[in-house]
Amino acid sequence: MTLAGWMLGVACSVPAPALAQSAYPGGIYTCVDARGRKLTSDRPIPECSDREQSVLNPSGTVRAIVPPTLTGPERAALEARQRREAEERARQAEERRRERALLVRYPNRAMHDKERQEALDSIAVVRQAAINRVRELQRQRRELDAELEFYARDPSKVPPSLRRLVEDNDKSMAVQERFILDQEAEIARVNARFDEELVRLQQLWAQIGAPTN
Repeated sequence: MTLAGWMLGVACSVPAPALAQSAYPGGIYTCVDARGRKLTSDRPIPECSDREQSVLNPSGTVRAIVPPTLTGPERAALEARQRREAEERARQAEERRRERALLVRYPNRAMHDKERQEALDSIAVVRQAAINRVRELQRQRRELDAELEFYARDPSKVPPSLRRLVEDNDKSMAVQERFILDQEAEIARVNARFDEELVRLQQLWAQIGAPTN
């Protein structure tokens, strides 16, 4: 009897309920187990659960390859790897989306430089206003110090209203000085962001042939 005829006979002789347990009805599972024996069945072969099994058509051609049955830890490891791979694919997709958005926003170096300068100019305006306020507070403080000179020999006689003006001036000066430092830090952050973008954009512009200088 030929192999094809034997396989067909096996498939026909197996009860229908048993065939229903097979993922490939009518297919013949075959494998070589750990002892080197070649096994054949109409359903997945338990002795080969740790290795691949071929599913053959009645003609003897391969219909499918069934992977090994995984243990609990192996399945958990596989799922963890699949999650990492999915996360990496999502990260790469998000990176490509950001790159496309960057190219739309900055099609060339001139546009990137222009937006950097606009951002810095905006901060500079606010910073200069704070500097002007500091100068005004310094002027006011000189006037207050001139009044305090009158009470230099006996500071206890300084009027409460004058003391409050001096205290308010000190507090306002401290606020403005902190604000100026914050603006200087913001300038550094803006430059760092544009510098980081520029490194990636130069690579992207080179890919599309856009001006990079």
